[in-house]
Amino acid sequence: MALPRHLLRRCTPAVRFTLPRTATTNSLLTPATTIRLSSSSSSTPARRPSAQSLLSLAQNRRTIYQLGRNHSVPDAQIEELVQQAILHVPSAFNTQSTRLVVVLHREHERLWDLVIGVFQNLVKTGAVPDQVWKNQTLPKLEGFKAAVGTVLFYEDPAHIKPFSEKFALYKDQFEPWAQHSNAMHQYFLWTGLEALGFGANLQHYNPLIDAPVAEAWNVPKEWKLSAQLVFGSPEGAPGPKEQKPVDERFKIYGKL
Repeated sequence: MALPRHLLRRCTPAVRFTLPRTATTNSLLTPATTIRLSSSSSSTPARRPSAQSLLSLAQNRRTIYQLGRNHSVPDAQIEELVQQAILHVPSAFNTQSTRLVVVLHREHERLWDLVIGVFQNLVKTGAVPDQVWKNQTLPKLEGFKAAVGTVLFYEDPAHIKPFSEKFALYKDQFEPWAQHSNAMHQYFLWTGLEALGFGANLQHYNPLIDAPVAEAWNVPKEWKLSAQLVFGSPEGAPGPKEQKPVDERFKIYGKL
């Protein structure tokens, strides 16, 4: 049984931090367990999280659009969570081609101002109707801007091509496999941010914003943008979610 959402939240009045900052903690706290965030070895084994704690996080990880800045999580803890995703999310043939860029606070606002500017140009050319822009697109983008930060998910083709050449039998599969790993990074961080008390939603404004974002944050132009994860304090509830029947989506054989 999932814990109520309010028990997973630890929100206090907003505190602004800026990077870099020395981490004051190396753990994510969930109601059921402590999940250690450490890449170094230790003689004392970390306590294994229970399956129920993982299920609770998975059940409570939802798309939330109403986001704010009422939180008390240090930037250093967000930074460490993202670093642990880089270190521990798997990739096919260990290609390690996923790249992550995090923008917080003013840089986060700058990102969504940039996206707003891109769409304003589309409105001027007639590609986006003015009423759609005013009534739908702009309010949505301003809602993203009101959050704490955004994680930008990239793939670096330079780390995929050598494997395609070395393993010719699978050459057409390495790009799809890279996207699988990228998606795992997205899910890991979405769920990890849930554990920290954040709400989030996943966006896909690529390729419209690729070039201006690369220029603004000195991102290598060959990197391919896959998604944008917006996160902040949850200021509203997730919308209704319809589920297709499990028995239409799942099969099991050999069960004892």
